[in-house]
Amino acid sequence: MAFVTNEKLFSKQWFIAYSLIVLGSLILAAGFVFFINPYNIVPGGVYGIGIVVHHLVPGIPVGLFGLALNIPLTLLGIRILGPRFGVKTVIGMVLASVFMDLLTFMIGDESPKTMLNGTIDLSNDVLLACIFGGVLIGLGLGLIFKAKATSGGSDIVAMIIAKYTRMPLGQLMIYVDSVIVLIGLVVFRDWKIPLYSWIVIFITGKVIDVVLEGVSYDKTLFIISDKYQEISDKILTDINRGGTFIKGNGMFNNAEKTIIFTVVNRRELAILQEYIHQIDPNAFLTVIDANEILGKGFKSLEEKLTA
Repeated sequence: MAFVTNEKLFSKQWFIAYSLIVLGSLILAAGFVFFINPYNIVPGGVYGIGIVVHHLVPGIPVGLFGLALNIPLTLLGIRILGPRFGVKTVIGMVLASVFMDLLTFMIGDESPKTMLNGTIDLSNDVLLACIFGGVLIGLGLGLIFKAKATSGGSDIVAMIIAKYTRMPLGQLMIYVDSVIVLIGLVVFRDWKIPLYSWIVIFITGKVIDVVLEGVSYDKTLFIISDKYQEISDKILTDINRGGTFIKGNGMFNNAEKTIIFTVVNRRELAILQEYIHQIDPNAFLTVIDANEILGKGFKSLEEKLTA
């Protein structure tokens, strides 16, 4: 959850942040309106509850109900957790609700057969609706999170529970959303609803990670070899990368070992593996996917924080 941040009014950073919030809120709303709401999928959060309530009382718009829940939740969060929810979070949750009901009004009936004259009717392929809905919702939320804001919702409840139980926040968010999904099961009485809903929740989380961390093809390497000096020279001169020597001891005979820690891309990994195989076929390598690399030779921490 974003803490209150001070940004100079009308500065470049201010414009970028609020542009991300507006764009993210619009994409989030589109994901719900076109791919989630028409099929009564309940992907957790206040809008998941709004979908259930709208089914029971069609006169209550999903966006408006979500906003009506978000306001007391935000006030409760401020009272219990302190001023963690700045102006950007309030704007994010208001825009998401407004865009959701505005798009619904523009396309008319929420029935998939009548939306835009049936051009995006996915009644016979709800799984496809889950995939596209999850991608759009995740993209929208990711952009909002990049602006150091949120769209409000059930994560506030999870944070309050975490304060008193000391349970992991991520785990609690899954629990809270799962309870909302199960409410959808009780109301709609269809086992496919929670199954589809959990697919949306999973895809949304993965897309948020991609938006926040980017797609990285870099690899983290730990290399244990008696030829560590030759390997180090190869990394420094031919591949033009850096690295770190880590001193260690083998568990079997307590022999001293020098471990090379370095980060390379996929092409450089292939070159290095071939070279190591030539000079030391008995070398031990651990290759790990690097989700994000910050520092010299890669994206700087300053670029990360100001992106």
